[in-house]
Amino acid sequence: MGGKLIHAMVRVLDETKSIAFYESTLKLKVAERFDFDGFSLIYLRNELSPFELELTVNHGRTEPYQLGDGYGHLAVTVDSAESEHARLSEAGVEAGPIRDFKHGNTTLARFFFITDPDGYKIEVIERGGRFV
Repeated sequence: MGGKLIHAMVRVLDETKSIAFYESTLKLKVAERFDFDGFSLIYLRNELSPFELELTVNHGRTEPYQLGDGYGHLAVTVDSAESEHARLSEAGVEAGPIRDFKHGNTTLARFFFITDPDGYKIEVIERGGRFV
């Protein structure tokens, strides 16, 4: 079966802090919200893509989630790694160093990582090559 990717889900401890982080860093806005007994689902997206990030908030949880050793990262593309790195750093977001990832002599990606309030890694990749 082939299918269209529509969202990725992460569990978050502090809904307000997480929404503020994703709005300020990735310009994602709340597209829809569903509240249930015991949990809420909050879907975030921006005008650049129909793909959404689903935040799951389990009501009453007070302990941070353990990400384990299986989680990798989310990835987004930007026009310029340098300008986005500067913008995020000026906003107080810890941004890792910009890296040039090469395969032989060919640059596959220019990128850096940020981390959300729950410890999820986000790779910020400069548009180009296969990452347009």
